[in-house]
Amino acid sequence: MEKIKKVVLAYSGGLDTSIMVPWLKENYSCEVICVCADVGQGEELKGLKQKALKSGASKIYVENLTKEFVEDFVFPTLKAGAVYEKKYLLGTSFARPVIAKRLVEIALKEKADAIAHGATGKGNDQVRFELTIKALAPNLKIIAPWRDPKWTIKSRQAAIDYANERNIPIPVKKKNAYSMDRNIWHLSHEGMDLENPWNEPDENMFLIIKSIMKAADKPEYIEIDFQKGLPVSVNGKKLEPVKLLETLNSIGARHGVGLADIVENRLVGMKSRGVYENPAGSILYYAHNELEYLTLDRATFHYKESVSIKYAELVYDGMWFSPLREALDAFVNETQKTVTGTVRLKLYKGNIYSAGAKSPFSLYSENLATFGEGIDYNQADATGFINLFGLPLKVRALINKKKK
Repeated sequence: MEKIKKVVLAYSGGLDTSIMVPWLKENYSCEVICVCADVGQGEELKGLKQKALKSGASKIYVENLTKEFVEDFVFPTLKAGAVYEKKYLLGTSFARPVIAKRLVEIALKEKADAIAHGATGKGNDQVRFELTIKALAPNLKIIAPWRDPKWTIKSRQAAIDYANERNIPIPVKKKNAYSMDRNIWHLSHEGMDLENPWNEPDENMFLIIKSIMKAADKPEYIEIDFQKGLPVSVNGKKLEPVKLLETLNSIGARHGVGLADIVENRLVGMKSRGVYENPAGSILYYAHNELEYLTLDRATFHYKESVSIKYAELVYDGMWFSPLREALDAFVNETQKTVTGTVRLKLYKGNIYSAGAKSPFSLYSENLATFGEGIDYNQADATGFINLFGLPLKVRALINKKKK
């Protein structure tokens, strides 16, 4: 790689990126500009400016991307109903492209030579960061220290030692070194005792939701209004997207809603175990699905199920800025034109229960579906339908009988 004079580093203030400021300066003799993206991680942003500068950065940007993150990344994925491997609501996956997009914008503004990130060579985030950079600024160089031959720090414990030797404040200790990623949508936990799938998650690990034992003893009903697939109000109160998520996070957390424990298939080929706290996301996915049951016809609903799986794979694999995801958005947005209405849910001890749904575009007809005396359905019509629908089976059976 040719001489690097200026690097923009994706900086979270976590363990890995904290030690990368001095490491980049020591190994590349370059200026380091830190960029911290605020995607709703809250308390974690305190003191970052001072820490980055003390670590040797020449400048730090702290960018509030929460609104853009929710409106342009979270909500399109929600409308698609995209869930990776039936459990993972993609909290880290779609946060990476919004962060990388801002990294590119600042790198171009600062006339930097390269962008650096702290993702390991074993994970998915390296792909998500770098595919976004390639899609938006293909001429920028990329430095991934964990894959660099000069990088001799091979474990989180070694990273802690490296930081201590240079008096760099870090947010973890050796006895509690979970790898965590937090934003307004979720909090993930990996590593430590979770690396053995037989181990139950320690309830003391949870930072957002209450454990089932400590959750509220009484159920709570909530109502969520949607317009064209997007949530717009909670309990009749219209809320901006960020405030809406914050509200549902608070409600879901006190009922222990939103815990996902999954051994997932990483893009790089290995399986990994993650535990995710995702109260608002779990509530919204459940409610959105309930409304689609009412408003989408059978063929569209079933086809969208397959689109949802593909959409989730694209987001998980870092292909946010791909032509296929953009094309799938066109299909999804068409399906959402009638996904308008209200869903009522009951939350209790980690569970979400359906408690009613209504929509002006509902395709449900009580006259058709009733077990009573409906007026819009002639049951005798089913005879001809079954005869035609079953004709291929009947012909095959007759031929087989003749052969025998």
